[in-house]
Amino acid sequence: MMSKAAVGIAVGIAGIFVGYCFYFDQKRRSDPDFKKKLRERRKTKKQAQKASSRILDLRDRELVQKFFLQEVQLGEEMLACGEVETGIEHLANAVAVCGQPEHLLSVLQKTLPPPIFQILAQRLPIVNQKLITQTQMAEEDVE
Repeated sequence: MMSKAAVGIAVGIAGIFVGYCFYFDQKRRSDPDFKKKLRERRKTKKQAQKASSRILDLRDRELVQKFFLQEVQLGEEMLACGEVETGIEHLANAVAVCGQPEHLLSVLQKTLPPPIFQILAQRLPIVNQKLITQTQMAEEDVE
């Protein structure tokens, strides 16, 4: 099969590669700007996630349906991860654009724990007002 020399060379190359990885990681972590860059990257990722949760043009039904499904999925994922505030925000956005909000609220009331559903119910007027404001701003931009 393989000779001892070939196995030795392969092990040597793998050892050099692992050593280089450790060296590179140590050099990266000792960089004074590493933590600063890491925080900035996380901050931009969080802002991008918030930007993706904005309410879109309500006249395009396909876009609204896609947005609705995305918000429900994000809300469920955030609640499962323990990020209650973000999850509630996404679910509130979904309820705001839903065609039958009463039906969706009854389903959410059955599936969510009562304290989380109460927070969601309290957040709905704020999200609805934001939706109305964004719709009015979009109409003004068109005119």
